Amino acid sequence: MSIKIPSLLALDFDGVLCNGLIEYFQTAWRTYCQFWQPSDEMPNNDLAEKFYRLRPVIEIGWEMPVLIRAIILGIEEESIFQEWQAIAAKIVMEENLDKAKIGVCLDRTRDEWIGNDLEGWLCLHDFYPGVVEKVKELMLSEVKFVIVTTKEGRFVRSLLQKQGINLPAGDIIGKECKRPKYESLRILLSKLGEDAVIWFVEDRLKTLLSVQKQRDLKEVELFLADWGYNTQKERDSVVEYSSIHLLSSAQFCQDFSKWKV
Repeated sequence: MSIKIPSLLALDFDGVLCNGLIEYFQTAWRTYCQFWQPSDEMPNNDLAEKFYRLRPVIEIGWEMPVLIRAIILGIEEESIFQEWQAIAAKIVMEENLDKAKIGVCLDRTRDEWIGNDLEGWLCLHDFYPGVVEKVKELMLSEVKFVIVTTKEGRFVRSLLQKQGINLPAGDIIGKECKRPKYESLRILLSKLGEDAVIWFVEDRLKTLLSVQKQRDLKEVELFLADWGYNTQKERDSVVEYSSIHLLSSAQFCQDFSKWKV
């Protein structure tokens, strides 16, 4: 049975195309130091590794330095995986913090870093094996593709340009658009028409489930990237959702006919 290939492929960026874990930690640590002022501004050896493992719990930027705080406070990893939102809220409340101020500080820290050392900042990001070649292949195909991400579009553009990929301005839908991803997909669908076939690749199961709940987006094919920022438990749970497909990096780099096997 033949598979109807997409008219448009929508891709998340972090956790699908790009692995930014090192940059995430370094920016989060610099921000952490501004709020908590540790006696030693060099993080201990295992802090980054714990942060990398726990990265799937993060939804919004301000949570990153708070996650470092939770690790330093000795909160068990399993508790963080199970109860992160409550833990983050408790830390913010008990330490009299302001989520908005943490977020602004994080963005400012990143901006200053980029302004002072763009090349050094770019070098902290790795593209997953095969994805750059796949994107370049897509650019020569009849399938239109866009990036739908919570990362700021200007950062995405800089990282892609370093890989020799230059996308039209409207094909990177970033944080600055200030709307949920399902709304961006809705807008894309309205532009393409009802007969369009959209496939969306994302590494956060929660995001895919939010798309699944939109009645007018039920025809959008959803794929969870198993190489991204998600847990084994989330990957195993995909079988519970008939409209979500688990996608491996090997499948991603192959023809669309292999994506649903």
